Amino acid sequence: MTDIVWRPDAQRIKDLHTTKFMNLHGISSYDSLLEQSVADPDWFWDAAVSYLEIPFQAPYAHVTDRRRGPHWTTWFSDGAINLSEACVDRWAATRPDALALITENESGDVTSLTFAELLESVGRHAGALGTLGVEKGDRVAVYLPMNSSAIITMLAIARIGAVFVPIFSGFGPDAIAGRLDASEPRVFVVGDGVLRRGKVVPMDSTAIAALELTETTPTVLMVHTAPGERAANYGIWFEDLVAECDPVAAVHTQAEDPVLLTYTSGTTGKPKGIVHVHGGLTVKIIQEGAFQLDIHPGDRHMWMTDMGWVMGQWTTIAGLGNGATVVTYDGAPDQPDPGRLWKLVQDHRITSLGISPTFIRAIQPHGTEPARRYDISSLKAFGSTGEPWNPDPWWWLFRDLGQSNIPIVNLSGGTEIGACLLSANLLVGIKPVSVGRPSLGIALDVVGADGAPLRNAVGELVVKDSWPSMTRGFWRDDDRFLETYWSRWDDIWVHGDWASIDEDGFWFLHGRSDETLNVGGKRLGPAEVESLVVAHPNVVMAAAIGIPDAVKGEGVAVFVVLGDADVNQEQVTQELSDSIASQLGKPFRPKAIRFVADLPRTRSAKIMRRVVKARALGQDTGDLSSLENPAAVEAIVPLGD
Repeated sequence: MTDIVWRPDAQRIKDLHTTKFMNLHGISSYDSLLEQSVADPDWFWDAAVSYLEIPFQAPYAHVTDRRRGPHWTTWFSDGAINLSEACVDRWAATRPDALALITENESGDVTSLTFAELLESVGRHAGALGTLGVEKGDRVAVYLPMNSSAIITMLAIARIGAVFVPIFSGFGPDAIAGRLDASEPRVFVVGDGVLRRGKVVPMDSTAIAALELTETTPTVLMVHTAPGERAANYGIWFEDLVAECDPVAAVHTQAEDPVLLTYTSGTTGKPKGIVHVHGGLTVKIIQEGAFQLDIHPGDRHMWMTDMGWVMGQWTTIAGLGNGATVVTYDGAPDQPDPGRLWKLVQDHRITSLGISPTFIRAIQPHGTEPARRYDISSLKAFGSTGEPWNPDPWWWLFRDLGQSNIPIVNLSGGTEIGACLLSANLLVGIKPVSVGRPSLGIALDVVGADGAPLRNAVGELVVKDSWPSMTRGFWRDDDRFLETYWSRWDDIWVHGDWASIDEDGFWFLHGRSDETLNVGGKRLGPAEVESLVVAHPNVVMAAAIGIPDAVKGEGVAVFVVLGDADVNQEQVTQELSDSIASQLGKPFRPKAIRFVADLPRTRSAKIMRRVVKARALGQDTGDLSSLENPAAVEAIVPLGD
């Protein structure tokens, strides 16, 4: 059992949102707060709304309506709240001159908006959408890089009660077309280009190619996001339309009105359309920003992400909803060198920075020198999500780069969750690679194959009740939603992750349960194999998968990305194989170790093991639309070849 390696000092404990909330309600310990929040979620969420002063347009009489069971519980459903108003208007009224947004692109150009300026811009953009006939419930698809335009557009869509449909800025025509066909947007907002690694990537031509593949005919609004002068393109220039419009107030939206329709890839079939609503999404994410990363007015929050992933919306709502400045960077995080991210921290005095384990593994071979060139003393916390950590890169970030002073707030949730199921909490302290405890107000458990609670062993992560930001089903496919999450045990959400709880009550994730290796009846999470592999000084990243074995039923194969391709690969193969066999046992000695230039990853840097496995076994790779680097799939040579 590992020890707690970071705890807050006395002053920080006093200043934490969690501490202030506990003092307000006479609660003596965090575990008592967690227990009470799960036992009485209606009390907790009502108390959180009150403490955080989240503005409702009309009060709710009841926190939940559970008459249709946990699958279809509604939250604050007789009240009214607008996401845009909750994130912008109240701060524009109380702190109009405080910075709301700072955006930097790869060229180093920086723009900023105060809350008063953001309110004006969001109101005008909302008015412009209204002139095109966009009404409450209409979908608006948005294909923009992660910059102020993306955030303003999202808030403007919410402001008029329409539904925001984000599309990853790196998607190709087929992936875009599929989402347009599924969501049938009235308007399609398109950036004309983006700078990546010094080259302009044309987004407008990609969007036009996507439109040619669809049966939908949305009005196209162009946004000038490319370097240089704007060119004549298909559609209407959004900024020209905005200049002619007056700001509009937020419309009255019920708490259960849809605000977000976002798509997540499945192993097979079409992407799932995830539906989120104004009340649940707004309240849950503002609460998480406050109680997990401890975001306060005046802080500066940034996450390396894209609006096409749920962390884009999380960053916007968690930051602005708590009165902080949201910082975005539109470019490669290691351009022109591995110090770029740390320069952003220095230049913009970022206080909380969200990263991924894969990104840290990629920059770790460069050492700490790139970070040492900059003053990162403003950082109060790292955020992390997307995949489980391996110990070595976790320790490198915490001890070598962060000097053991910057806690890593590891959290885990998902697009369907709308936020987090698990999160480290600063008041409790930080353990290496742990995801802390269940998020407040969420009834999590770890169970065995029989569905009974399991301790001191790895089991299935489940949720035994609903929570505010839970998806309200899949878009026009409720049966698939119930089959995916609620079909194994009655009234229990099966999340698909392996988890365990140690004797101190800290939770750990062990990878996806459908990716578990079963070698001769012995079950093992792929992350355990990968942790040993990436500990090798020449390995940057790895993916472990199960492959058929005539004797054991399943054997282990590992795909490895090297930091130096010129090393003796036979020697590295032997070293890795021996390490796995000695550390995990001889049955787990890999049947195959293959070196590849890259591994298929999402934009949030999550390695897609299911894609690696399908390609390695010569099977259908399923939906690849969420991949940032689809060329990495073709580079994987099937093991039979």
